[in-house]
Amino acid sequence: MDPHLLRSYLSTVYEIPTPAGLLRVSLDGDQPPDPATLPEILTRQFAILTAYNPRSMLLPRRVNEARHVVLRDLLVLGCYRVDPCVGYEQEPDGMWREPGWLVYGMDRDEAIYFGRVYRQNTIIYARNNRPEIIVTDPTCDDVGRTFLGHWRLKG
Repeated sequence: MDPHLLRSYLSTVYEIPTPAGLLRVSLDGDQPPDPATLPEILTRQFAILTAYNPRSMLLPRRVNEARHVVLRDLLVLGCYRVDPCVGYEQEPDGMWREPGWLVYGMDRDEAIYFGRVYRQNTIIYARNNRPEIIVTDPTCDDVGRTFLGHWRLKG
């Protein structure tokens, strides 16, 4: 995978809903945080999936929104609990924002499958207090190749 693209994925800020409000995190932490200091959601197993902009091709807003709703419906029909989340560039002048679905308790292989079906370059998968970026597009790298990250809490 292109190192600049990987760096961009690691530094993306995700807004994750929690009972205490929105939690802002990225995957570019320097070292593993003490699991006891992590918010409870970051200790759970979940995936972050999106249907927006397959293979980084910008689609019209209406097309992206329709794909996103269908993804949510399929996840709910599969008996998954989902919450909306969003990823965005941390750069002050960054304009990129992409809605996603936080999918609780999803199996890793199934998450990869959804990423492939929706032609995403990668997905985010978290388990055992550790986030992973998993390649789901064979044109980026080998499908299933994993890049481990560390949670970084944002203010």
